Amino acid sequence: MSGGQRALKTRRVTLRTLAAKKDAGEPIVMVTAYDHPSAQIADEVGVDVVLVGDSAANVVLGYDTTVPVTVEEMLMLTRAVRRGLASALLVADLPFGSYEASDLDAVRTAQRFVKEGGADAVKLERGGTTVERARAVIAAGIPVMGHVGLTPQAAASLGGYRVQGRTADAAEALLAEARALEAAGCFAIVLEAVPAAVAELIVPRLGCVVIGIGAGAAADGQVLVWHDLLGLGSGHVATFVRRFADLRSEAVRGLSAYADAVRSREFPAAEHTYTLPADELDDLRGRLGRESDGDPGA
Repeated sequence: MSGGQRALKTRRVTLRTLAAKKDAGEPIVMVTAYDHPSAQIADEVGVDVVLVGDSAANVVLGYDTTVPVTVEEMLMLTRAVRRGLASALLVADLPFGSYEASDLDAVRTAQRFVKEGGADAVKLERGGTTVERARAVIAAGIPVMGHVGLTPQAAASLGGYRVQGRTADAAEALLAEARALEAAGCFAIVLEAVPAAVAELIVPRLGCVVIGIGAGAAADGQVLVWHDLLGLGSGHVATFVRRFADLRSEAVRGLSAYADAVRSREFPAAEHTYTLPADELDDLRGRLGRESDGDPGA
């Protein structure tokens, strides 16, 4: 790799980078990540944006929904990802209950993710009062990514994890929410689980970057959850997920092989051990032999 290629590889992605990609029609690649090694891999392959999503509640921490995950848990994961990134833009989800009550709550929480977590930007879900929270955070100098459509933090009020915007009224309301978030200053908006035809009408009407997840190919970029796209999870997978690998099966195979090798005493073999010089071993055996003869201090 030449010096110029190395410089290009380590160049930091910024908001201007993303805007330029949108203007050029160059698709933006975004993934979630929740730890240091995942962040390193994302950087190595040239991912543009890494989201420390509150989906960590489900895929990492074992909660049934995203609602219980705390600020402290999300900060720990954000710090780990920050230490693994050199190039990608780092966005952190503000967890449920940490920003909705007031502009002050939103700003203080966002500041923690920037100061303590190392995030470049934060993400807030929904329209409505969230628009005002987003405006306050942006006014405090922190970039905000919005999120409309299926918003997991509000899944209960949406009737569950269901496709959104399936009527003309609902689709028009989605566009209104997205426009309000853009007007508040959001640099990007995630559009989740909406019919592709609706996304095709919404995306050209927005000047900010639009990242799709289950919204078809019209968006400026796409995002998927790390565990979904790499096949690390189990159970139901959403219709919009494509598994690009099957790492869970490979992990089960490898761990089973390890367990079998330990139980059969095949592992560790000689090549997995360290040696001791013969004279040192003889000396040690002599000392331990004297000890067994009742003379530990000899």
